[in-house]
Amino acid sequence: MQVRRRWQAVGMGALALAGMSALLMAQQVVSDRAPSAAVVTFTLDFPESTPEHYSIAVDGNGHAKYESAAKVAEDSDEQTYQTEFEVSAGNRERVFEWTKEAKYFAGKIESGRKLAFTGAKILSYQDGQRSNTARYGYSDLEPVRQLTALFQNMAGTLEFGRRLAYYHRYQKLALDEELKRMEAQARNNELSEIQGVRPVLQEIVEDASVMNVVRARAKELIQMGSSAGAGR
Repeated sequence: MQVRRRWQAVGMGALALAGMSALLMAQQVVSDRAPSAAVVTFTLDFPESTPEHYSIAVDGNGHAKYESAAKVAEDSDEQTYQTEFEVSAGNRERVFEWTKEAKYFAGKIESGRKLAFTGAKILSYQDGQRSNTARYGYSDLEPVRQLTALFQNMAGTLEFGRRLAYYHRYQKLALDEELKRMEAQARNNELSEIQGVRPVLQEIVEDASVMNVVRARAKELIQMGSSAGAGR
C-alpha cells in the first residue's frame, strides 16, 4: 500500500477556489481510473475549525483521495495537504450502499432544522450515467448521517497523519502526546481507516532517534489498523 503526501503553501486565492477544487476531485478520480467508475465525494467547509476545508473522494474500487487546508501548528503557515489510500472493503461497501439508500443524492437531503452550525457539507455522486450534488448542514436521513460520520472519522485519521509527519520532521518531542490522542480516539471508535496513515506510523517505528515508548505507540496503532481492516 502506498500513500503519497505533498505539502504546498496556500496562496491568498487558494481557499477561494477550495470549494470548486473539491467538487472537481470526483472528476479527477474518474479520469485517473475507469471512465465509468462510480465516485462518492464528501466535502466540508467549517471556518475557524481545523482543518477549515477538506474533501474525500472514494471510487468504486476503494481508491480514495483526500485534500485539506489547515495550519499544522500555530506557528506554521496554512498549507494544503493531499494523500491517497485504499479504503477497507467493508467501508467501501458501506459508502456505496448508503449512497444508494440516499438515492445517490438526487433530492434534497438538508433537514431544514435550525441547529448549531457544524460546517457546510456537500455529498456528490458520479458515474457514467449520473452526476448529483447535494449541499447540507444537517440531514435527518440515516444513510446521509452514516456517511457524514464515516467521512469525518476518515478525515480525523488523515489529519493525525498530517500532524505526525510534521512533528516527526520538526518536533519529535510532540509525537508522544499526539499518538496518545490518536490511540484514545481510535479506541473510542472516533477514527476510521488507520491503515491510510500507516506509512508515517511505520517511519516513526523505524526511526531509532525517536523514544522507544513513542515507537511502541506507533506500532500499536499499526496493529489496530490492521485488525480493524481484517475485521471488515
